[in-house]
Amino acid sequence: MWSGRRSRGAYGIALALLLGAVLSAGCATDPAEPSPAAARQRSVDEDGRRITLTVGVFGTFGMEEAGLYDAYMRLHPDIAVRQTSLTRNDVYYPQLLTHLTAGSGLADVQAVEVGNIAEVLATQADRLVELGTVPGVDRRAFLPWKWAQGTGRDGRTRALGTDIGPQAVCYRKDLFARAGLPTERGAVGRLWAGDWRGYLAAGLRYRERAPEGTAFTDSASGVMAAVTASARVRFYDARGRLVVAENPAVREAWDLAAAFARRGLTARLQQFTPGWDQAFANGRFATVACPAWMLGYIQDKAGPAGRGRWDVAAAPRPGSWGGSFLVVPAAGRHREEAARLAAWLTAPAQQARLFARRGSFPSASAAYALPSVAGARHPYFGDAPVGALFATAARGVPQAPVGPKDALVAQTLADVGMLQIDQTGRDPDEAWRATMKALDNALDR
Repeated sequence: MWSGRRSRGAYGIALALLLGAVLSAGCATDPAEPSPAAARQRSVDEDGRRITLTVGVFGTFGMEEAGLYDAYMRLHPDIAVRQTSLTRNDVYYPQLLTHLTAGSGLADVQAVEVGNIAEVLATQADRLVELGTVPGVDRRAFLPWKWAQGTGRDGRTRALGTDIGPQAVCYRKDLFARAGLPTERGAVGRLWAGDWRGYLAAGLRYRERAPEGTAFTDSASGVMAAVTASARVRFYDARGRLVVAENPAVREAWDLAAAFARRGLTARLQQFTPGWDQAFANGRFATVACPAWMLGYIQDKAGPAGRGRWDVAAAPRPGSWGGSFLVVPAAGRHREEAARLAAWLTAPAQQARLFARRGSFPSASAAYALPSVAGARHPYFGDAPVGALFATAARGVPQAPVGPKDALVAQTLADVGMLQIDQTGRDPDEAWRATMKALDNALDR
């Protein structure tokens, strides 16, 4: 899922089920399955036995829970699909690299988190099956920037996108009202439309009449990640060079987030810690950068008391936090069958079904017109039109290059540098120099 700061296995999709469980879509219906007669292909091994395909994932991807494997087996009676899962990506991913290098121990289809996809394509491309030419795969059905992330420098697409994390801003309507700010989601979005500095200005207005014990947003790290995610160039340039230290967009995101900290607009929390979770329940902050999967997280942590108090507005600029891919190892015994399964699982109809049932937002833009996405609303968030809102954000995400160490860079910026500014008051320039040095050490440069 996402642009990298945390592993999806730690929380993301496991909590997205909460979104999927409560989405309402008016007259929405799941996409119809093709008939078995139309889709069936005889798939048996050389001994005439039924083929079993394995899918290796981290965390709770939701494909099994949404019934996609069962649907595929009904369409292909000669194929069985089994899933293996490790809870955390930081355990799963090193094993995947080891198994790809060894050519053994692999599932027929493997998931890859977006923070790792560039490294996989750069170092393991010759060990993966090309998927862009598999029958049924249509690049026009996917968001261009997502398709590009799964395509190597040789122009071959070896990873098909599953979900993404288009961003919005989730906000507390009751706290906004008490602070004298607008509460209707359109008016809230206009406070900061097109410029993250408008988000800072709204925070300063909030501070003037802030309800006691509350801050405008949760953390400076959260602000920095959201701003960075909307940049056209982040940590690597188009030639694959690490440019984090000299990229003005990263430094501007750093300075803006530091301004939130130094001007008292944050609750000084670290995301995905027990204290952050508790702050949702206690109403300690009024806004948080909010990818689609975050809705389930908020609902889980804020609980029933938060129902109707939270809402969703467009972010100042679109960005994506999270997302994953499916790849097919070339060492697999059933490569053709595995490629067809990966193509089917990532097709627009299946992604729309996964969103309706599990809340994973599709990377296949062709799914956005389907009723289960286009008509999706969220009762917990004031019946917000989350399908249309996040589809608009997804289409606006810049096609920024991703690099092999995106996840490490994002984690270091957030948890080494910006966290110290937010929680200890460290000077931003001093923290920047220390963080760049920490990155050099971590990357052995």
